[in-house]
Amino acid sequence: MNLTPMRYKNYIWPHNPHTYEVLFSRDIVCRKVPFGAYVLQNMGRSCRILRGSGEFVGDGAYDEFSRLATVFYENRPGLLVHPIWQESNAYFVELSLREVPTEDYVAYSFEFWESFDQYGDVTEAGRDGYGEPESNRHVLLPGESFWTLAAAYGGAQKLLELNPQIKNPNLLTAGDTVRIY
Repeated sequence: MNLTPMRYKNYIWPHNPHTYEVLFSRDIVCRKVPFGAYVLQNMGRSCRILRGSGEFVGDGAYDEFSRLATVFYENRPGLLVHPIWQESNAYFVELSLREVPTEDYVAYSFEFWESFDQYGDVTEAGRDGYGEPESNRHVLLPGESFWTLAAAYGGAQKLLELNPQIKNPNLLTAGDTVRIY
């Protein structure tokens, strides 16, 4: 079976990496109930992660790795086309050498995190989707809740006044944006 070559942005692998691992996960937080047991809170799906490893072999192997590293240094997400995974917008999160490279042999590993585009680009020019400086808002990370933000940024009442769109603070999940100033 011929698989399509793996691509990211404008880089096309000369031959597909040897190993792939696709991770799907959900963040679950355990909260202690005062004078009781506990409750589990579903914080939603985490980003899908694609990990793998491969080798560049032959004349120019290190140059090929250098071209891949140049793509890694680009800060924005891009289209990832993988032979066994669906196309997705992704960040190139990690690129590592597995052993000392030579001119004709480079063993490497990589990791991509799928970008969730529903929220759009909230970092353009240092401003979020609300037209305010990013520093005025906080995007909830896995494991965080409205209540952890309230403890860190001046209390629940203050945050509720700054965020009239929040009707039930208990329903916020990872990825939601909360104005903090």
